[in-house]
Amino acid sequence: MALNIADLFEHAVDAAPDNRALKVGERVVTYGELEREANKLAHYLASRGIGAGDHVAVYAKNSVEHVVAVLAVVKVRAVNINVNYRYVEGELNYLFDNADVVALIHERTYAPLVAACAPNHERLTTFVAIPDVLDPDNDADLSPFGGVTLEKALEGQSEERDFGERSADDLHIIYTGGTTGFPKGVMWRHEDFWRVLGGGIDFYTGEPLEEYDQSKQATDPRMVTFPLSPLMHGGAQAGLLMHLFAGHLTVLEPKFDAQRTWEIIEREQVQLIFMTGDAMARPLIEEYERKAATGTPYDGSSLFAISSSAAIFSPPVKERWMAAFPNSVFTDSVGASETGFQGMGMQDKNAISHDGPVVGLGPASVVIGDDDHVLDLATNVGRIGRLGRGGSVPVGYYKDPEKSAKTFLQIDGERYSVPGDFVRIETDGRVTLLGRGSNCVNTGGEKVYPEEVEMAIKGHPAVYDCLVVGVPDDKYGQAVAAVVQPRDGQTVELEELRTFLRASLSGYKLPRALTLVPEIPRNATGKAQYPKAKQMALATRSGRTAAEVPDADAAM
Repeated sequence: MALNIADLFEHAVDAAPDNRALKVGERVVTYGELEREANKLAHYLASRGIGAGDHVAVYAKNSVEHVVAVLAVVKVRAVNINVNYRYVEGELNYLFDNADVVALIHERTYAPLVAACAPNHERLTTFVAIPDVLDPDNDADLSPFGGVTLEKALEGQSEERDFGERSADDLHIIYTGGTTGFPKGVMWRHEDFWRVLGGGIDFYTGEPLEEYDQSKQATDPRMVTFPLSPLMHGGAQAGLLMHLFAGHLTVLEPKFDAQRTWEIIEREQVQLIFMTGDAMARPLIEEYERKAATGTPYDGSSLFAISSSAAIFSPPVKERWMAAFPNSVFTDSVGASETGFQGMGMQDKNAISHDGPVVGLGPASVVIGDDDHVLDLATNVGRIGRLGRGGSVPVGYYKDPEKSAKTFLQIDGERYSVPGDFVRIETDGRVTLLGRGSNCVNTGGEKVYPEEVEMAIKGHPAVYDCLVVGVPDDKYGQAVAAVVQPRDGQTVELEELRTFLRASLSGYKLPRALTLVPEIPRNATGKAQYPKAKQMALATRSGRTAAEVPDADAAM
């Protein structure tokens, strides 16, 4: 057997076929049922000539069928391509072309967009429409592109697991969220994906697991886990697979809703939730506090682990969570589509960092200096560098050798993934995450990392959410600009905000321009959309705007 995603799932099926695998709404499927449905769809794909190395896109919200589709693709050694269901026609055309997609498994509600795109892609000849989890009666026309329903595709297909031997070298591609540009396909070998994203190492000790270690746990009492993000993103997909490999029950929802989330946590006795920073944490804790104020609080006593990753979990919001759940374990996890897990910080209410998430570096994670050499953590406390990871790293970006060469570096005979996240080295092998270097604002020669400023701004009582970007400045090259979503019924003034921030930030880090917006641009998981935020900031400018402060203040 191989260290392959399909094999690892099948080991859990064999160990505990009657375990509950997924619950979506009122629907529950066991590991055995999930396996049989995936086998039938895999046989249909094979009947269409789809096999090893072919690229199959999955275009759907969270649902049982979405999971079935991902498993069916890897069972025939094809390559799964994740599709953002919020994409418009142009973005879909880019992805289908860039990824060389030959088959598409999509929710039926997206059929009009599929029909518009299909004629542009000669390779794309197989279409399977799955029910829309939020609109199951949708009967959009599939005939313009020759699509079939999932029900029709599965008719007469075998439930047997009679596929050929697989390889640890099979590819699994995760397309990045595209927060700073066009999405890029990160190519992972299955074994490497498992090692850094699927639980193939002990995240605390760095010890590698053996092939059957996770499935051996499947007969033990299992957890109820609830990833709140869409499976179309790599982090949620990896979390799902990691728990499927170990026989846990994963609860999924097609749409994030704070009230419904708490109702599910209470009803299902959820023990572990994954969320994306403040974009989810803030509405969740506000709903929890609202209900508690009525005298009939939600029962969240089953929650023992609360994990955040991929976006800022700010100190003010974190403090509210810790007050509400004093006995729960809180973690900030650091990683990227190009690196997998890089580090984790156990958060304590008495030691919350106000500069950024502070994490202990995980196995094979390193900090790389400006000279492209690995820094010794013990002798470089306080120094800023790029966060990287060695060991199990991706093959590269699909069809992009130039960007691959810039991200995947050969240093002293070892290959590292260095996507551009900057950190400050702290004591005891820990680092403070400062943010993506591509978003760094260079103002008068000083580097300002947006996430540090965002953390401070979010402490302002009138601020609900914010992003920080750099805008052109005649004298200093760039100026720090804050795009702020105020709380309902409140407003924010630039000078008052700057006064508030002076207690925690150096003068050159203070925003010199302020744009108030009804909603901060974020993708479905809560990840920041910095290009859109910059457009918002620039839209308020006409030369120098009245909101900008005098030039002299920038040098403070």
